[in-house]
Amino acid sequence: MIYRKAMLLALAWLVVSAGLPASAGSAEEKVNYRLKWRFNTSVVGDVYADAHGYFEKEGIDVTVKPGGPERDAIRELELGYAQFGVASADQVIRALSKGARVRVLAQLFQVNPLQWIYRSAQPPITTLADLKGRVIGITFGGNDETIMKTILAKAGIPEGAVTLFSVRYDFTPFYRGKTDLWPVYRNSQGPILSRKLQAGGEAVSFFNPADFGVNFVANSVVTSEKMMAEQPDQVARFIRALLAAWRDALAPQNAEKALSTLAKYDPETPRDIQGEQLRITRGLVREDDGSVGRIDVAAWEQTEAIMMEQKLISAPVSVADALTLGK
Repeated sequence: MIYRKAMLLALAWLVVSAGLPASAGSAEEKVNYRLKWRFNTSVVGDVYADAHGYFEKEGIDVTVKPGGPERDAIRELELGYAQFGVASADQVIRALSKGARVRVLAQLFQVNPLQWIYRSAQPPITTLADLKGRVIGITFGGNDETIMKTILAKAGIPEGAVTLFSVRYDFTPFYRGKTDLWPVYRNSQGPILSRKLQAGGEAVSFFNPADFGVNFVANSVVTSEKMMAEQPDQVARFIRALLAAWRDALAPQNAEKALSTLAKYDPETPRDIQGEQLRITRGLVREDDGSVGRIDVAAWEQTEAIMMEQKLISAPVSVADALTLGK
């Protein structure tokens, strides 16, 4: 009799609980989020969201997966391996030119972190004409080649007026002074190279293409048109959680919490270096009012125009149509 009463009570609870709404903190919907690169300070908002329950508060169970040169977030969206990802604008534009149906949800970097480091003892670069006669490192086939060739064309500088030096993963040629300018990610490699040169008594400066009107969009959050059509509420909740995490991770008052979070995902980088990387990342991502994620339509259109000029795509893709604004 007691067993029968217990079973009836359990059955009654199941019936009642089945009609209750899921709590705001439950994580019922499982999705994958593929980053563009490995865990480092450039993805601080992404890992902050993962570590501090931002997705769970929106009812989504998100697996944040590191990227790398062998990973392609857009391809994973197409195959259904991921529902959200991070891709640079050139990746998005190339994919659109091949027929991919991808949408941009947010632009993480308002300023492209890809810049060139040079020794401050050299003549300063105050106009593009100051590039003449310099030995400039570029990664042939990389974004930095596209950007630098655009800069040279914009300035009317023939390629013969500069020396383009093939860049590998080894920074030795720059340390030894074989090149004048070397491409770096301002918020990751920049502080490391700066510190090493400063230890030898050499100050450094950075050449930022955006200062000269060349805006080539970097990392942005993407999803598929299918997700937008079939799961609009989930898309809205995902991007709301992600951008909230990025805002909080970059807020100066949360710096120590952000650095402690980074240490769990990237234990190899010294904390003082990560502190400098975080400070620089804040300036590249966060706007004056603390907001993040704004999509700069003009910069996207300029990126498409640059790729057309460099013959990286054969026809316009109308990239503005793939930008999700007002989200």
